[in-house]
Amino acid sequence: MVVDWGTSSFRGWLMSADGAALAESRGSEGMLHCVAAGFAPVLRDHLARLGAAERTPVLICGMAGARQGWVEAPYLMTPTRLDALHEGAIRIDAAGDIRILPGIAQAQSDRPDVMRGEETQLLGVTEPDFTGLVCIPGSHSKWIAIEAGHIVEFSTYMTGELFSVISQHSILSHAIDAAEQGTVDGQPFREALSRALAAPSALTASLFRLRASQLLGFEQRSDGAARLSGLLIGTEIADALHRHGPLQSVRLVAALRRLYATALTAQGLDVTTVDAEQASQLGLCKAAVRIWGA
Repeated sequence: MVVDWGTSSFRGWLMSADGAALAESRGSEGMLHCVAAGFAPVLRDHLARLGAAERTPVLICGMAGARQGWVEAPYLMTPTRLDALHEGAIRIDAAGDIRILPGIAQAQSDRPDVMRGEETQLLGVTEPDFTGLVCIPGSHSKWIAIEAGHIVEFSTYMTGELFSVISQHSILSHAIDAAEQGTVDGQPFREALSRALAAPSALTASLFRLRASQLLGFEQRSDGAARLSGLLIGTEIADALHRHGPLQSVRLVAALRRLYATALTAQGLDVTTVDAEQASQLGLCKAAVRIWGA
């Protein structure tokens, strides 16, 4: 069994050696739930739902390996090979063979950064000799530079979390109507995206203008969510391209593929998209095969 154990969710799959998901079990018992309820009982429950033996080997990635998780799986430091990720797996002192994959850390005082879970997606979507840039959008979007199968550097952007905070807990909550987003990647999104790409340092001014433009009748509230997305994603991409460019292509591991694909394609980049969940499954399966064999 392989598990992607997040902060607020549990996703587990019985996998074949070639990476095919044979059965799955999902729940809301993420790390925050398990800190109080315990990790082992949750895992046993999901194994039972899948009809798997209690001692079925289990490989886990994500927040179960965080400092406040089940057992801390220490970070591997950049630069590090993705195909050696399994060597850092920590074995749980429990019945059966249960292991947690490590996260990756960038231990640089001027650019400290960490990831847990995304490294497994990277293993799933790259070849051993892959060189290029991978973008994983989300609450905390990651941009990862990979050279010959090594993670050499990465950057994290709080884009998704900022969208949530700004749209719900700031003055812009009056400018955002989530029920009337319209075409999310349509003209309002593209206009805001272009504005942010042209002047990323003006983000805070652009955010207030979103509200002011509605008060003065220049824009509609129904376009607020799209415009906020465009400003935040555009600012993220502008910085990422500055740090990691010039680029010709990006591999996109995304549930938000439409927005990011639209934004990246608009910059003339060749974008290859990969489903985020499939990336997790395949990365976990690759690591499991290296630990236990086919």
